[in-house]
Amino acid sequence: MTGSVGLSVLTAAGGLTLADGPSELPSIDDFLPPEILFQGTPFAMNRIILIRAIMTVVLLLVFGITAKRAKLIPGRWQGFVEWMIEFVEYNVVYSTMGELRGKRYVPMCCTIFFTALCFNLCGVIPGFNIAATATIAMPLMFALWTLVQYWRSGIRSNGGLGKYLKKELFPAGVPWPVYILLSPIKFLEIAVIQPGALTLRLFANMVSGHLTLATALVMTDWYIIQVHNAAMVPVGILWFLFGFLMTAFEIFIAALQAFIFSVLTAVYINSSYPEDE
Repeated sequence: MTGSVGLSVLTAAGGLTLADGPSELPSIDDFLPPEILFQGTPFAMNRIILIRAIMTVVLLLVFGITAKRAKLIPGRWQGFVEWMIEFVEYNVVYSTMGELRGKRYVPMCCTIFFTALCFNLCGVIPGFNIAATATIAMPLMFALWTLVQYWRSGIRSNGGLGKYLKKELFPAGVPWPVYILLSPIKFLEIAVIQPGALTLRLFANMVSGHLTLATALVMTDWYIIQVHNAAMVPVGILWFLFGFLMTAFEIFIAALQAFIFSVLTAVYINSSYPEDE
């Protein structure tokens, strides 16, 4: 059975189309859209990259204008922005690293939190319809930034690269033969496993959320509009309600994953410091 293509309900699901029935459900191909700008050049952009660029400009404008118009007695918007920054400052950084050590990392954690939050929310913003963190590149960049800061703080606080590696790879109190197995595992942990875990946690949550929400909306369109069977309308309504609930859940997950990523960033960096510092 065929029907119209490109219906608005499918646009809300992330630009998906339904040509020959619900067999065309969302897939991993949704995260590899074709180039739409500057094709064939090093600056080629697909829809996801364009969304990142737009949201980055929006973030810079919002925070730049808010800072430029800041007043001693803040209005509602300035108060809200300051509350959000203080939330990250105290509940993410200081609660994990302490105020003295954490001051250095407040800008970094705030940048990661607000960028990840806004990029995640793109998945439920009409016209964007996909999280800007739903491909591996963006979560990986956040994780690599964390990795660089982790090694940088560890080397600086431990008095050099050699002392830092000795502390990480050869922990005190372990019999020497155990180091043959333990040291390579510890190196993989600080160089690969930690940034990999950060990357995959954010990436997988955004991908699964998009696929689930898009599937719900595709099935809504199929049972209510495409099938032309009144008996199937209640099924479509159930799918629509599920999609509505998933939208609300995606907003919650978008905020939660931004919070978790920034907290783990602070935890990882803090663990690079000597325990007695």
